[in-house]
Amino acid sequence: MKIIFMGPPGSGKGTYSSRIGAQKEWAHISTGDMLRAEIKNESELGTEAKKYMDEGKLVPDELIINMLKNRIEQDDCKSGFILDGFPRTIPQAESLETVTKMDVVINLAVPEHVIIGKILARRTCEKCGNIYNIADITFGPNNEYRMPPLSPKVEGICDKCGGKLVSRSDETEEIIKNRLKIYKEQTEPLVNFYKEKGLLKDVDVIGPPNVMVPKILEVLDGMN
Repeated sequence: MKIIFMGPPGSGKGTYSSRIGAQKEWAHISTGDMLRAEIKNESELGTEAKKYMDEGKLVPDELIINMLKNRIEQDDCKSGFILDGFPRTIPQAESLETVTKMDVVINLAVPEHVIIGKILARRTCEKCGNIYNIADITFGPNNEYRMPPLSPKVEGICDKCGGKLVSRSDETEEIIKNRLKIYKEQTEPLVNFYKEKGLLKDVDVIGPPNVMVPKILEVLDGMN
């Protein structure tokens, strides 16, 4: 199965898609991770991409289309893959259609104030990229929904590799609000784009991964 996870920044795309990919043995493809690897390697592509990411802007299409095409041709994508963070615009979606046909688009919905709180509390392993969160957020009309912390066993240290947990340079409140503005302007139009194609499945985010992963899997399993 070939799946797109879409939703605003901080909606849980990376967390849910990586866990579902591992369970189903589908490749989890994060264009953000691929770009950050280029930045870490200080390649020409990475240096140019960093300028955009640090300002909370979208990286231009030409910097990622060919990279993504090469990625989905690798062996681990043969049984299926999940795209996390791509496409983000109508032109990107149209370019993707020339490369491969997708089966379903999972659209994650989260209130904006929850997103801002989550991203500000996010901590990322500087070695392996594993993500944690120190926020404990309740929301909903009667505070019936809760997103508890996703804390490491040892404060500031990654459970997976022992690396240091850090706040990314592109996760300040000012940049987050700019990213949300860009999302509304450039990415939200994809909702109607994929709805018209019959591919869109809306999923309200109402809890932590142990709640949401089964909920999303139920949607995906219902398509088989």
